[in-house]
Amino acid sequence: VQLQASGGGLVQTGGSLRLSCAASGRTFSRNNMGWFRQAPGTEREFVAAISWSGGSTYYGDSVKGRFTISRDNAKNTVYLQMNSLKPEDTAVYYCAAGGKSFYSVSSSEYPYWGQGTQVTVSS
Repeated sequence: VQLQASGGGLVQTGGSLRLSCAASGRTFSRNNMGWFRQAPGTEREFVAAISWSGGSTYYGDSVKGRFTISRDNAKNTVYLQMNSLKPEDTAVYYCAAGGKSFYSVSSSEYPYWGQGTQVTVSS
């Protein structure tokens, strides 16, 4: 599976962005997917995950209630809708595929990674 993330940018506090992750490969629809983020000088942090069917989702505590993960298997794409953005959400956001379950929160559980997209939230 090859992944291409897009949709990052600069937004003000309280604004919204939608990230997309386009996947290639016929097995996309059988993969649990996840979003992670990494700010400078910090470890990669789990953001959200979704099951292969889209029927189950799981969120990190810092984004619960503000971010929504979804997927469209017909388009081989997973999305991350980010609302009520805060300066602490500033990071490079990565999509990942192949999680062992829809609640896989460790980056080591995902064998496939996209290149990342920068999200910057100004105060």
